[in-house]
Amino acid sequence: MSRLLPIVLGLGLCAASAPGILASRTADLEARREAIDTMAVDTMDRLFERTPTSRELYGRAAGFAVFDNFKVSLLLSGGGGVGVAVDKQSGRHTYMQSGSGGLGLGLGGQSYQLVLLFETREALARFADSGWQIDAAASAAAGTSGKAAAATFTREIAVFQLTNKGLVAQADVTGTRYWRARALNED
Repeated sequence: MSRLLPIVLGLGLCAASAPGILASRTADLEARREAIDTMAVDTMDRLFERTPTSRELYGRAAGFAVFDNFKVSLLLSGGGGVGVAVDKQSGRHTYMQSGSGGLGLGLGGQSYQLVLLFETREALARFADSGWQIDAAASAAAGTSGKAAAATFTREIAVFQLTNKGLVAQADVTGTRYWRARALNED
């Protein structure tokens, strides 16, 4: 019996602390979702201010996605980010992650937000479900000027990029994948 006492006490401590651990994890996930939602709202405000034509496209869009990204390039490029896709009709938020990798000529690092406007709910659903996008990019960004190249929907998507800070000069072929952030979408 004396050998079982430490095991029983250990199991009791684990059972007693489980609700606290779960509550802590839930609070952390909620804080992360809130931070992503705040970043998305702030980014959309910046987009409307910098690119007035985006407001009209947003009005026609069925949904949108906003990602906070960072990219580093030194011959090979890589990056990633986190964001949210929002169905404007239902108000449903799908939290997502992104990762990219590629090769080409480049040097530097760049922090930026990417905004995707989806013309139809079907295009938004395809993005949230499969999330693949292949990019061929040639860009130069310095400081906070960034770029916002979209003025219309192309294949049911309009894309805007807002640069935060960093200096990068690159010409590369980058594959980007977007996927659901499983833990952030738990209820």
